[in-house]
Amino acid sequence: MNVRPKNSLTPQEVQTGLKLVITEGMATEAMTTLTGGAFLVAMALLLGASNLQIGLLAALPTFTNIFQLLSIWLVRRYNNRRAISVICALLARLPLVVMGILSFFAQGSIQLLILFLFFYYLFASIAGLSWNAWMKDLVPGNQLGTYFSRRSGKMQILNVALSLILAFTIDYIKSTWPAYELNAYAIMFMVAGTIGIAGAFILLKVPEPQSYLSKENIFLLFKRPLKDGNFRKLLLFNSAWVFALNIAIPFFTVYMLKHLDFSMTWVIGLTVVSQLSSIATIRMWGSFSDKYSNKTILAIAAPLYILCIIGWCFVGIYSRFTANIVLLVFIHIFTGIATAGINLSLTNIGLKLAPNEHAIVYLSTKNIITAVFSAVAPLIGGVLADYFGNRSLIVNAVWAGPKVNKAVHLVSLHDMNFLFLIGAILAFISLEFLIRVKEVGEVEKDVVVRIMRSSIKNNLKGYFLIGNLISWQEQLWALFKKKPSEKKIV
Repeated sequence: MNVRPKNSLTPQEVQTGLKLVITEGMATEAMTTLTGGAFLVAMALLLGASNLQIGLLAALPTFTNIFQLLSIWLVRRYNNRRAISVICALLARLPLVVMGILSFFAQGSIQLLILFLFFYYLFASIAGLSWNAWMKDLVPGNQLGTYFSRRSGKMQILNVALSLILAFTIDYIKSTWPAYELNAYAIMFMVAGTIGIAGAFILLKVPEPQSYLSKENIFLLFKRPLKDGNFRKLLLFNSAWVFALNIAIPFFTVYMLKHLDFSMTWVIGLTVVSQLSSIATIRMWGSFSDKYSNKTILAIAAPLYILCIIGWCFVGIYSRFTANIVLLVFIHIFTGIATAGINLSLTNIGLKLAPNEHAIVYLSTKNIITAVFSAVAPLIGGVLADYFGNRSLIVNAVWAGPKVNKAVHLVSLHDMNFLFLIGAILAFISLEFLIRVKEVGEVEKDVVVRIMRSSIKNNLKGYFLIGNLISWQEQLWALFKKKPSEKKIV
């Protein structure tokens, strides 16, 4: 099969390629679902992972992005992004099969899991950068938001269905044959690796338009995006944002499994609620992204996500199962809505601000710099989780009377709740860096909010959910920035 890039692609070749990329995305999503998220955390806890090791597992996917320099060298050396993406994808997915076999036939260990996942993420990061640059040239620029939102939506539907099946299966095995729980995870790894390898061969059939990377010194190439003032502002925001989120996010699942003692079915069920919310709104985000700007979508979705992180601080205040579930359902609904907009916009704004001739350099610079912050954050989170493990902060409202004495928990921070609060505060601060980023076609957030409100049939509902919730951080900043000497003029 000829895998050489073509000088130009016909419309039919482009459409065929776009369909194959969606199919490959489904295979990749199945692989990721089987070996990631709550299932990976549960397997790690089963192997006796500490908080620091959980943080290390969360850091691996982003830490390995530092090695994307290899991707640039390979693209410059061979000028064939398809071959690089496919070969590295195969090298990434083989360790999953090996890890599954070793865990099934021998005693698994957390150290072994970390080792094989390191190679999995390493080659996946090299393949991913080459793939991103390839897709930038393959997908028409005016369809980026729409196409990737459609692809992401289909992948999330698969994730939902597969996650539920796996969760029920794991809980059944755990309750019926607890001695075989680790074997179940081992089989999931073997199946995931096999599906992933099949997806790599599908990717091999996707055509690649020819492109040439500058032959400049590689370190001089990396100076180019750093000298780009606007792109540098995006890097500052993105780094601050991922650092804030990765202090808290890796420990949400740990908190539910260890401290709330939820079954895998409940954990995955809540994840599905979040994913369904993403599926229901991602096309809306994609449409608004294409019509207006990615920065505007971030300015709307990011504050909503911060509110969700703050909501985690109140999970577990009361011991009643129903109260915690209701709160977590609401948190996951709005997390899904916000995540759909954030992920889509962060990907697209990076693609949009990167010049075509230097796209792979800009994207790798962005990935490498944010990787440092993404990797350090969960490690710090693991250390903080151990530090706050035997500490708590409780604020109660107490009513004392002759007949009734009642204490109501207002705030009860303990253990990982402190991480969630720290992450929310840092994420809130990072939003100030987003204001400085300039994007072509940018529309004021208030304008988009008004349009979004009008698209919701219930105006009152739209006002509260899209109006007040997404502008709360501006109102709060206004209080902080207000000078003490300012007086209200009557």
